Amino acid sequence: MLVVDVNKEKYEYDIHSLVKAFYPEETVKVLTPMVAKERREEWEKYIGFVMEMEEDHALIKVAETTENPELKEFAGQSFAWELTTGDMAAKKNTLKQFLYKTLVQITGRTLPWGNLTGIRPTKIAMGLLEEGKSEKEIENFMMEEHFVSSKKALLSIDIAKREKELLSKIHYENGYSLYIGIPFCPTTCLYCSFTSNPICKWRDRVDEYIDCLIRELDYVKDDFNDKILDTVYIGGGTPTTLTDVQLDRLITAVKERLDLSHVKEFTVEAGRADSITEEKLLVLKKHGIDRISVNPQTMKDETLKLIGRQHTVAQVKEAFALARRIGGFNINMDIILGLPGEKEEDVADTINQIKELAPDSLTVHSLAIKRTSHLAQWITENGMDTLNNTDATMEIAAKGAAEMGMHPYYLYRQKNMSGNFENVGYAKEGNFGIYNILIMEEKQTIVALGAGSITKRVFPDGRIERCENIKDVKLYLEKIEEMIERKRKLFYESLP
Repeated sequence: MLVVDVNKEKYEYDIHSLVKAFYPEETVKVLTPMVAKERREEWEKYIGFVMEMEEDHALIKVAETTENPELKEFAGQSFAWELTTGDMAAKKNTLKQFLYKTLVQITGRTLPWGNLTGIRPTKIAMGLLEEGKSEKEIENFMMEEHFVSSKKALLSIDIAKREKELLSKIHYENGYSLYIGIPFCPTTCLYCSFTSNPICKWRDRVDEYIDCLIRELDYVKDDFNDKILDTVYIGGGTPTTLTDVQLDRLITAVKERLDLSHVKEFTVEAGRADSITEEKLLVLKKHGIDRISVNPQTMKDETLKLIGRQHTVAQVKEAFALARRIGGFNINMDIILGLPGEKEEDVADTINQIKELAPDSLTVHSLAIKRTSHLAQWITENGMDTLNNTDATMEIAAKGAAEMGMHPYYLYRQKNMSGNFENVGYAKEGNFGIYNILIMEEKQTIVALGAGSITKRVFPDGRIERCENIKDVKLYLEKIEEMIERKRKLFYESLP
C-alpha cells in the first residue's frame, strides 16, 4: 500500500489517479482530514508522501519513515511549487503539474498522457479546434500544459479532426441517441466489471426484462416524439445472449415505437462467438441493423480460456465468416492489449489473424484493472508483471489497423489502464462508429434503457445532467416505473 497524506479535501481524485499511474502495482490511498481516526491509524504506517497545500503554494515531502523501496532514496526530501491563486480549475491544474513533475523526478519515468487523468483527452483537442487554434498550437498546449507526449497529442488532434467532421451532421439541440443495455453474458470475463449476469441464471426472466425495456421505449415514444433520433446502440453485456425470437421482439418494438427515418447507424453488439447463430444474424439483417461486433479480445486459445471466454479462436473465425456470408454488416472486432501472460509476439499473431479476416473496424483496448473484477484478485496472486502492455504492443496494433486501411476515429481512457495508455477505435472510411464518438464527446443527449444504463441530458450551454438505472436486474424489474420517472424528472422538471 502507498498512502498520500493531504492536508485539504477536493483534490483526492486527481492525486490518487496520478500516483496510481506511477505506481500501478500499489494499492494507493489518499488520507485527508475527513478520514476517520481508526482508518488514519491503520494507514499511517504506509504513508509515502505528505502534501501540504496553501492558498498560493504547495509542498510535497517524501515520508522519512517510508518503507517503499522506490522512495527510500528520497526519504525526508521536500519539493515546493507555486499555485495559481483564485480560479479553482487553474489551481488544480498547477497542483497536478507539480505532482506530476515531482513523481517524474522521483521515479525517473514519464507517462504518455502526462498529467491528464480524465477519460476524454480528445475533448481538449476538439475544444481548441472549435476555438480556431492551429494544430501546432494545440500540440504545444497539450505538451506544455499537460506534459502529453508529442505522439499522443498528435493522435488526439487527428481523432478530433475526424470526429468534428463526422459529427457535423448530428442534430445536437433537437436530437438524441438511444442506448439499450442487455446485462447478460454467457460467462463473466476475468477483467469485466460491467453490469453483466450469467444468462443461465436469468434465462427464465429475459422476456420479463424485455417487457421492461418496452415500457421504457413507450416512455421514449411519448416524450421524444418531437426529437430526431440519430443513432441506436444495443450493447451489454452480450445482446446476442437473447434468442433470435427475443432479439426480433425487442428490435420490432423499437421500430414500431420510434421514427428511425433519420437514424445514421443502428448497432447491435453481437460480441461473443459462442452467442452468435445464423438465426440471430438473419434477424439483425431483416431489421436493417448495419453495424455488429464479433469480439475475440485475443486470438490465442490459451488466453481465451484463462480469461473465462468459453469459445475458441476457431469459433471466432466461424462466426465472422457467417456474418460475412449473410452480408450487409459493418463488422467491428475488439481486442485487448495487456491480457495476462501475452507478449508482443502474441499481439502480433492476433493482429495477423484479424488482418486475414479483414473486419471493417477494430477497437484496441488497453487492459483496465477494475477493482470489482476477478482480475484484481488474480493480479494479487500472480503479480503485475504478467500484464505486458507497452509502446511496442500499441504500435503493433496501430500499424496493423493502418495496413487494413483503417484510421483512428475515437479514443478514451480508463482508470488503472495497463501501461497508462488508451483505447482507440480504428475504422475504414465510411465505417466509423458514430455512437462511440457521441458517448465520448458528450455533445448529444443519450437516452439509456436497461439495468445499469446511464442517461445523459446535454444542455445547449454544454451542461450535462445524468440519471442512472439500477444495476441489479431483479431490482430493475421491480422498480421499472421508478426508472421511467427518473428520466421524466431529468427531462421535464426544472433542474438546479
